[in-house]
Parts: sequence; structure tokens; C-alpha cells
Amino acid sequence: MSVTTPLRRAPHAGPAARTLAPSQARRIAVAAQGLDRPRPAGPVTMAHLQRVVDRIALLQIDSVNVVARAHLLPLFARLGPYDPALVDRAGGRAPRRLVEFWAHEASYVPPATFQLLRWRMESYRERDHWGRERDHHPGVLEAVRDHVAAFGPVTATEVHAALGHARGAKEHWGWNWTPAKHALEHLFNVGEIAAAGRTPQFERAYDLTERVLPPAVLAAPVPDAAEAVRRLVAQSARAHGVATLRCLADYFRLPAAATAAAVADLVEEGTLEPVHVRGWKDGYLAAGARLPRRVAARTLLAPFDPLVFERRRLLALWGMHYRIGIYTPAAQRTHGYYPLPFLLGEHLVARVDVKADRQAGTLRVRAVHGEDPDGVPGLARSGAASWPARGEVAEELAAELAEMARWLGLGEVVTDDDAGGDLRGLLTAALAHA
Repeated sequence: MSVTTPLRRAPHAGPAARTLAPSQARRIAVAAQGLDRPRPAGPVTMAHLQRVVDRIALLQIDSVNVVARAHLLPLFARLGPYDPALVDRAGGRAPRRLVEFWAHEASYVPPATFQLLRWRMESYRERDHWGRERDHHPGVLEAVRDHVAAFGPVTATEVHAALGHARGAKEHWGWNWTPAKHALEHLFNVGEIAAAGRTPQFERAYDLTERVLPPAVLAAPVPDAAEAVRRLVAQSARAHGVATLRCLADYFRLPAAATAAAVADLVEEGTLEPVHVRGWKDGYLAAGARLPRRVAARTLLAPFDPLVFERRRLLALWGMHYRIGIYTPAAQRTHGYYPLPFLLGEHLVARVDVKADRQAGTLRVRAVHGEDPDGVPGLARSGAASWPARGEVAEELAAELAEMARWLGLGEVVTDDDAGGDLRGLLTAALAHA
């Protein structure tokens, strides 16, 4: 049951501002992301997936596949074991529910949100990032556009082959693109073509945008840039529950000035309420945001989960200085290669470095570290009773890892012999009884 607790006013934050304790802000944030809700008891359906997308507004895409594709993990966190084919259907079959574009980095967004990003597409057209490369190959843009129109959906590999473009030597990651690939990226960035889906190898299949977006979305008026940003900020606010101006801009990577103007409008209309979070800074509470008395969340969060997008917010509310190790030399990693924060109740109580070893059929734990409750903002003031004992953390984490292994089709969870971290022994024992 969600109950809104009376909040004290903050004299220094202005006459209309209220004060939130860090614990209240954490519970609001967890609830806004839907992480406090029970997972479906039966089969997960497209309706379940749609409700998650409606709540969190986007799914960030990343090529890293240590556990599973980045966009699949936030859905598991909220739905539990589900069929990833649902996502393929949502993004590649009518009625299309997800479309790719640059939102919080490369992301899946609802088709209506794609239209709210038209101003960004126009800015890409003005910058014309790939124009210099295309100038060396006159006519390639037109040839690529015509090929997609005639044969789409088509992958970049298919376009390369059709136009006779061979890749050059790979000097460093990502930049041995053919002229056709440069043209495809330009057309994608400016919205003339869109991703009609992904292949099993996760390669985009491009088609004309008017053949990708649903007819009703295409028929609706496209708002101007200011109105589009205002709507995106409103989505960001609902997904955050409580956030600073920086957080609201970061969710869709919006310009700071445009975000500030949108926030002013949303405050005036009552969609946002200025608040102060004790020990953090002034921010904004979304209208209708829930403040549960407690949250019973238990889940593993991907490095690209919306709850942990904004790392300063993560540190300010949860006391977690979070970095993934994939871009860090092995000797400098503090918590492993791909550590997942573990949410239990309102707290991030551990992080576990895991790898799906598909060849061996196991989910491998390579390191597991408990968090220090002394570093959690407001915990001493609100009472440390909400922080679970280490044995409970290990048992709950073991259960969640077993659930993840089942979802991934892996037989068991194993702890590497050389696994690091202070919770290794407790987790190993808990896994033996899970």
C-alpha cells in the first residue's frame, strides 16, 4: 500500500518548497521506476512489457552482452523471467511499440516519442556529421536512399554488398565504415530512414521511416522543439519521481537551457513541484509520484538501468560511487568487469560481477562486494533497521541470481574459485542452499 507521508517545508528553499529526507527520495525513485511492484505471477505478456515502457519511457541499447543485451536487463529487473522475443516483436512487427533513436544514447522509445525527437534529427541534419566522408563519394547518399526505398528492410551488410562497397582495414573500433554505412547513419540520424528491427546478430535492418512508424503516429502533428522538450521533460520527471534539473535533462540528453525553460512551464502548470532533498540539493517532485512507507524491491540492475543513469544522483541518494569496469584496465577495477548493483528494499546493498558462460551453461559470479551502510545518506537519522544483515543480503542475492540464471537458460550459478569481494563466502554458502 502506498501512502504519502506529510513532508516538512524547507525554509531556505523558498516558501513553496518542501523537504524530503533521503529515505523518502529513495522510495519515491524506486516506486517511480516500478521496481517496488510485484513481478507477474504468470506468463509475461506484451501488456506487461508495454506497462514497463510506459513507465520508464526508454530502454538504452548497448552492444555489451556479458549477461544479456543491455536493453533486456531493465525488463528482467521489473518483470522477472520473460521471453526476449517480446522485445523483438515490439520493435519489429506491427503494431510497433518500440523504435530506435538517440534518446539516452541509442535507445528504444515508443513511436510517439520518436516524433518528439524530430528537433534532434534536424540538428543532426544541420551538423551533417558524415558529410565530409560522403563528399568523397558523390551520389552515394542517393544510391543508399533509393536502395532502402526499393528493398527495405535491409542491413548495412546487404547495402554494402549491393553497392559494391568493401570495408577497409580496421584501425580502431567502429570506424572502418564504408561510404554506404556513412550514408545509412546520416539518413538514420536525420529521420529519413529508421530501424525496422534487428537481426539475430543484432544488426539494424533499415527501412523508410514512413514504413516503420504506425500510421496514427505519422498522422499526428509534430510539435515544435520547445513543446517536444517540455513533453520529454515531463516523461523524465515521471520516470524519476524526484530529480534535479541535471537529472531531468540527462534522461533524454536534453539541452540545459531548454530543459530549464520546460521545467519552469511544468512547475507553473503543477506537473512539477519544487522540493529540497536533505543533504542533496533543490529539485522537483513529479505530480502523482508515490511515496510508499516501505518498498519490497529485490532485483539486479544493469549498468544501463534508468535508476542508475545519473551517477551523481546515485551517489547523493544511495551513497554508491558506481563505475563499470569494461573501459578500465583490469588492475584498476574496483568491483569487477561488469558489476550489477543489487537493490533490496530501498537500498543498493551489494554489487555482483557476473558473466553468462553460455558454453558451460552457468552464470558465473566473478566478484561480489557488500555496500557500506555508513556511507548511505540519511540512514543513521532514519534508523539503520532498514539496512539488511549481510546474511540476508547473501540469501536474497542468491535467490535473485538463480532467477536470472533460469531466465537466461543457464543451469546453475557458480562462484569462481578466485572470485573477489567480502560477500564471496556468504554468497557461496547461500547458493549451495538456494
